[in-house]
Amino acid sequence: MDFKNLIESGKTALGIELGSTRIKAQLTAYDGTPIASGDYEWENELVGGIWTYSLNDIHKGVKSCYSALKADVSEKFGINLKKIGAIGVSAMMHGYMAFDSDDRLFVPFRTWRNSITGKAADALTEAFGFNIPQRWSIAHLYQAILDNEAHVGDISFITTLAGYIHFRLCGKKVLGIGDASGMFPINSETNYYDETMLDKFDSLVEDKGYKWKIREILPEVLVAGEDAGRLTPEGAAFLDESGDLEQGIPLCPPEGDAGTGMAATNSVLVRTGNVSAGTSVFAMVVLEKPLTKLHREIDMVTTPTGKPVAMVHVNNCTSDINAWAGLFGEFAELFGLKLKKGDLYEGLFKAALKGKKDCGGLLSYGYLSGENITGCDEGRPVFLRKPDAEFTLGDFMRTHLYSAVAALKIGMDILTKEEGVKVDRLLGHGGFFKTERVGQSIMAAAMETPVAVMETAGEGGPWGMALLAAYSVNKKEGQSLENYLENEVFSNAATLVLEPDEEDIKGFEKYMEGYKNALPAEKAAIDFF
Repeated sequence: MDFKNLIESGKTALGIELGSTRIKAQLTAYDGTPIASGDYEWENELVGGIWTYSLNDIHKGVKSCYSALKADVSEKFGINLKKIGAIGVSAMMHGYMAFDSDDRLFVPFRTWRNSITGKAADALTEAFGFNIPQRWSIAHLYQAILDNEAHVGDISFITTLAGYIHFRLCGKKVLGIGDASGMFPINSETNYYDETMLDKFDSLVEDKGYKWKIREILPEVLVAGEDAGRLTPEGAAFLDESGDLEQGIPLCPPEGDAGTGMAATNSVLVRTGNVSAGTSVFAMVVLEKPLTKLHREIDMVTTPTGKPVAMVHVNNCTSDINAWAGLFGEFAELFGLKLKKGDLYEGLFKAALKGKKDCGGLLSYGYLSGENITGCDEGRPVFLRKPDAEFTLGDFMRTHLYSAVAALKIGMDILTKEEGVKVDRLLGHGGFFKTERVGQSIMAAAMETPVAVMETAGEGGPWGMALLAAYSVNKKEGQSLENYLENEVFSNAATLVLEPDEEDIKGFEKYMEGYKNALPAEKAAIDFF
């Protein structure tokens, strides 16, 4: 491809995703071919018992990320990035951002990682007859109401992190339907918030006398491909402080990281599923039919086109692995070995393949934050070993990789074994899968399902967002997102599929017995340490 010509003519798509530990921008051709990228590393803060990112950090991160992308374009092609065909913004789903009539944030962004809305989530689940997880925006709003927080009566609108950045870029208070489904339940027949539940919520808070109704403060819902606004002069200046970026660029509906994961793995058709494993881990399966009953462990969300999706979301995945990798890297430096980050992770992950299938008497809980599926309101990373365990590096790394997907296993068993949901295969993406075959083979054993990883798996969410942006301006008349992805992007994608190994399955099952039995130790650590 003549990338230089594509960039200069503006026939490109830009996806920006604000993840838990990194903000990344990916510039692609309309067929998804990566052209340039930029990123910015950041971390959430625990402030007053609330996991948050400050507004200053959010702004700085997005600007720095775009600046890095622009520098990458200049270095590779010797040109200044001015034109872009379409832009899309995504971010970690859920959480709470509430604004006043002057578009000022009332309280610091409350992220998905918080487990502070238990009373609200329980009450709304009972009222709606529909599972409302703690991290959903409506649970945060209702908890603020239950806690009599002063700002609630003056709310002008609430949105997600992706919705906020989209608003800064084009002035539109809208959300893609997938991201909206993490704010409030969606009716997939109407592709809008569930009207009955909207009415029930208003009834619940009627005695408060607020000047708003819930419909008035939620973002407008859009499906993939719909017009979501254009880059304003203010938005262009916000994103590119140098003033080079042209205004008027079309924006697609902003999405959550669940939606971008589906797009990035071509998992938007019925009976397809994907698993995104990074700081958190979630698996999503596009359903053939509704579930038979409510499960608190299962979220009901949607594809970017509105199809119902069963989602198992786990707050903790690779954070504890990252902490241990950092310790091993520090140890190596002590002896004069300066290891590249990628080499360090690859070595440690490959060591796990040498570990015993059941981890040889080692056990861990990588809970940096609370874990709803196992009933833990807070996090305490815990590592346990039996006195007669050999305690090898292979066993140690395997137990942490097992632990990273153990809570996910509990939730997925509800779908596949209790509800009988059929999954032809899961497509994996995210940092857990970067080392070839390692995370993939462990995930296949845990899920007891073939796991596929595409050569594009490392591109992740921002790439998926770029695909959604490209679709919005490059689709043929009447072409569905499913058809666009299948024929324009993934028709020749190289894919590695691993079937679950029977010995790995048995070893993981034995590990899970210990994991479930020893949960009181994790809960005791939370209570007493």
